[in-house]
Amino acid sequence: MPNNPMKDIRIEKITLNVGAGKDQTRLEKGMKMLKSITGINPIKTVSNKRIPAWGVRPGLPIGCKITLRRQTAEDMLKRLLKAKENILTEKQFDENGNVSFGIPEYIDIEGAKYDPEIKVMGLEVCITLERRGYRIKKRRIQRRKVNKKHLIKKDEAIEFMKSNFKVKVGEE
Repeated sequence: MPNNPMKDIRIEKITLNVGAGKDQTRLEKGMKMLKSITGINPIKTVSNKRIPAWGVRPGLPIGCKITLRRQTAEDMLKRLLKAKENILTEKQFDENGNVSFGIPEYIDIEGAKYDPEIKVMGLEVCITLERRGYRIKKRRIQRRKVNKKHLIKKDEAIEFMKSNFKVKVGEE
């Protein structure tokens, strides 16, 4: 049976995220860290809700993120997986085939140098996978749902990461 190119899985994007809460000095350190790792200026994420117990109000910057696509995403993913020693758990894959994991210390990432101003800080990584044809759910005109048979399942995402990035997936 010939292989269907529409069923091939690819990386849509990788999002690097640092949450700071209402602590603005932590936010500035996080922005500097993301800039040093990727060479791209991060954007600030702002709060939409008011949470009085945490001192958060709408419009308050609470984190920063960078989105990487195409070849830069693939190159960065190889560096990020090396920091995790190419080991992920099944819990880090969701039912829609996306992968999320945290890196506790940015100096574990290949090519990142320790900055005494930033000190020790971590970040979250989210990998979004897609197939050809996923554009129909994002286009402006005649937006449609992606068929259930075409969606990426958890086991397909695990197999993709194993075969393309030599990732070992364990139970815990």
